Amino acid sequence: MGVRAFGRRVVVLVAAVGAMALGIALSTGTADAAVKEPTGPVQPNIISAAIYSVLQPTIAPPGANDWNCKPSAEHPNPVLLSNGTTANAYENWANLSKVLADHGYCVFAGNFGGSPGSFLQTVGPVAGTAAQLAKFGDKVLAATGASKLDIVGHSQGGMNPRYWIKYLGGASKIGKLIGLSPSNYGTSLYGLLSTLQAIPPVRDLVGLACASCNEQATGSAFLTDLNAGGDTVPGIDYTVIQTKYDDVVTPYTNAFLKPASNVKNIVLQDLCSADFTDHLGIPYDPIAQREVLNALDPAHAQTPRCVFVPPVIS
Repeated sequence: MGVRAFGRRVVVLVAAVGAMALGIALSTGTADAAVKEPTGPVQPNIISAAIYSVLQPTIAPPGANDWNCKPSAEHPNPVLLSNGTTANAYENWANLSKVLADHGYCVFAGNFGGSPGSFLQTVGPVAGTAAQLAKFGDKVLAATGASKLDIVGHSQGGMNPRYWIKYLGGASKIGKLIGLSPSNYGTSLYGLLSTLQAIPPVRDLVGLACASCNEQATGSAFLTDLNAGGDTVPGIDYTVIQTKYDDVVTPYTNAFLKPASNVKNIVLQDLCSADFTDHLGIPYDPIAQREVLNALDPAHAQTPRCVFVPPVIS
């Protein structure tokens, strides 16, 4: 993780430790069908969302998890939001989920790859997280009556659905996969993670706290296997939306999928040079959000408005 990104996570983690010390009892954040889960308010950035969710990390993001929602003819596929490493659903999606719901989508988000009720999610082995995501996706399909769903994922959340597609039967259930700064080819973290991988005791220590961190190291056995034989499959439309200021997936080009007729790789700064969004900020970035909407509904795509978008914390 980049220095700035790491610093932000430390602030939030300190608050999380304080909350856990209070012994607050928290629910698992799952719900039975035909239930509208409680949601939190819209947030302007991931930091405010993380702070809000410290005391209630299982709350759903705004506009999400209405299990009575039925997709419209205009948007027949429900949208499943897939979290990045360490992030809970609210922290990751406390803005984009409402944007999608306001545009008429049935939106769903859950917490996977972490202890039930924990602030930290998506830290377990990717295979296990992907299996939980797949199970949740089946629940979404059953509740909505849709034949396929679309996925929007951030960071690891844009990469691990590909495990679902390759190994867990997701190819027939997913229409579109849209990744915001996805770790498709891993990260060196400016060389830091690559160095740690070369020191077995340190690598193993990292793995105890975050197995998915080691699996996302550039050249890991996990990613080598995932990408073997091609990183996409026919029948799914793939979109990668990336910022050249990514300070977590480094180099930033590691987010991109190999060129194919069903792949679109987008660099935000090619659309707007004034956009300085980084890795943690991209789910809250208005230009990235417009490109998500365009990818979900290309027939009604709109050119994003180029505005100055600073990083979450300078």
